[in-house]
Amino acid sequence: MIKLFKVKEKQREIAENANGKAPVKKQSAGELRLHKDISELNLPKTCSISFPNGKDDLMSFEVTIRPDEGYYLGGTFVFSFQVSPIYPHEAPKVKCKTKVYHPNIDLEGNVCLNILREDWKPVLNINTIIYGLFHLFTQPNYEDPLNHDAAAVLRDNPKMFESNVRRAMAGGYVGQTFFPRCM
Repeated sequence: MIKLFKVKEKQREIAENANGKAPVKKQSAGELRLHKDISELNLPKTCSISFPNGKDDLMSFEVTIRPDEGYYLGGTFVFSFQVSPIYPHEAPKVKCKTKVYHPNIDLEGNVCLNILREDWKPVLNINTIIYGLFHLFTQPNYEDPLNHDAAAVLRDNPKMFESNVRRAMAGGYVGQTFFPRCM
C-alpha cells in the first residue's frame, strides 16, 4: 500500500513538472497554522504587520506598535517575529528592534512577556502576542523586569520614570545609555 502512494506521488510530480509548473513545496504544520493566524488577525488600530522578506516568508515578520496612551504615547516600536516550523507547539521568538527604556524590554531587545515563555500554550496565537506586547506599553510591569534599573525607577518614582521615557524616546541619554529617537 505504501509503495502505491509513493508511485502516485511520483506520477503527480512528473505531471506537474511536465506542465511547466515548479514542484509544489509542502507547507509545514507551523506554516499552515501561522497562515490561519495571520488571516484572522484583528489588530488594534495602533499596530501594523509587515513582511520584510516578502509574503512568501510568513515565518519571519515585523509588527509595529504605536501606543496611543500611557508613558509611551507617540512612540514607534518595531518587533521582529521568528516563527518555528513546530509552531504553535513552540512560542515565536520575539525581539524589540527599537532600543527602548522599558522595565520589560532589555537593551538587547529581549522581551519579558509571560506568554512567550512559561505560559505559552498552543491555543494562543499571534494576535494574543501582539495584544500582550501592546499591553506592555500601556501598563509596564515593574514586578517582572528585564531592565531592573527602569523597573526600580517606575516602582519608586513614576514621575522620574515618565521623564526618562520621554528623554529616551526623543533621542537622548538615560544614565550612560543613549537611545535613538523613536517618536
